[in-house]
Amino acid sequence: MGYGRDQNNHQNDIGAVLRDGKEILFQAFNWESHKYNWWSNLDNKVADIAKAGFTSVWLPPPVDSFSPDGYTPQNLYSLNTKYGSEHQLKALLQKMKDYKVRSMADIVINHRVGTTRGRGGMYNRFDGIPLSWDERAVTSCTGGMGNRSTGENFHGFPNIDHTQGFVRKDIIGWLQWLRHDVGFQDFRFDFAKGFSPKYVREYIEGARPLFSVGEYWDSCNYKFCTLDYNQDSHRQRIINWIDGTGQLSTAFDFTTKGILQEAVKGNFWRLRDPQGKPPGVMGWWPSRAVTFIDNHDTGSTQAHWPFPKDHLMEGYAYILTHPGIPTVFYDHFYDWGNSIREKIVKLIDIRKRHGIHSRSPIRILEAKQNLYSAIIGEKVCMKIGDGSWCPSGREWTLSTSGHNYAVWNK
Repeated sequence: MGYGRDQNNHQNDIGAVLRDGKEILFQAFNWESHKYNWWSNLDNKVADIAKAGFTSVWLPPPVDSFSPDGYTPQNLYSLNTKYGSEHQLKALLQKMKDYKVRSMADIVINHRVGTTRGRGGMYNRFDGIPLSWDERAVTSCTGGMGNRSTGENFHGFPNIDHTQGFVRKDIIGWLQWLRHDVGFQDFRFDFAKGFSPKYVREYIEGARPLFSVGEYWDSCNYKFCTLDYNQDSHRQRIINWIDGTGQLSTAFDFTTKGILQEAVKGNFWRLRDPQGKPPGVMGWWPSRAVTFIDNHDTGSTQAHWPFPKDHLMEGYAYILTHPGIPTVFYDHFYDWGNSIREKIVKLIDIRKRHGIHSRSPIRILEAKQNLYSAIIGEKVCMKIGDGSWCPSGREWTLSTSGHNYAVWNK
């Protein structure tokens, strides 16, 4: 169980980045970004992104892909994509380095699109391109001659068999190339449910990114159409995955997203678990919980599981003042108007100025139907919801506020 892990397990941390706990991530794309000369677009925004206080910028998959979005990779060593050319990408990464913002590569290694029909008439061979694997590299459950998958199937494409030594050696070589030759510093592991986390551990140890996060997206627990109050088994599955990586990777806190987007509709009692702690991964293992409101899958034009639009800033007021490692989504920051961007920047500034980090202590004061309030660290206090509330004591000053949220500091 991950509960309370951060109180006594500092020695198990790897890397100064995780120990420091001051990360603030930016997801720098959405589902449509491949249509817009994206590397050049971001190049113009690097100074702004750095000034806002982000430490790491998650970019879309940087390699050749069958689909324009990059999530069905083919030639892993080609950096010419719908997002732009290799030259534009490398210029962007250099500029980010100049501005001291780390670049995060989206690592899609659960599946790969073949170039040639092999056994069974399926595109399960990779002839004529680097890493020219044959059918042994593809799991038997998705039409290959490899072993059974060590995770869930990603349907419709050849799934990579990570049990094969030659596959792992090639993947580590490729990750080292992305890390040292191309210049990415951080990794995001796509569809992490598709293969055993022990391989993620091996890949992190082989390529040594400064920071890693896994997308272990599991369905929350529902009764009929209503979200259960208790999501302990959901967050435990994410924690088990983190443990499986040797605690080397963080994971997106899908539990917190699921609960938070129900809470802001007037169920703020959901934001305190039976132990009085935050109810997501953040409440059990905050230094490994990457919190977020939406991403390219849940929001954007895909909108598989979107955060309620009219409660967006309550969501950001929560994740940007709380422990864990918060992420801001491109659309909210750049497409939803200057007012929202300024409000998000203000919250980031408060987080940084008052030293809130991934392990900051939290005391939840109220969690009822129309109101949630908490004190984070020594100096920050916040509330969300339409219930009226403010902290007692003259030492508190209002730092920022907006529709249904307010933050104070000492």
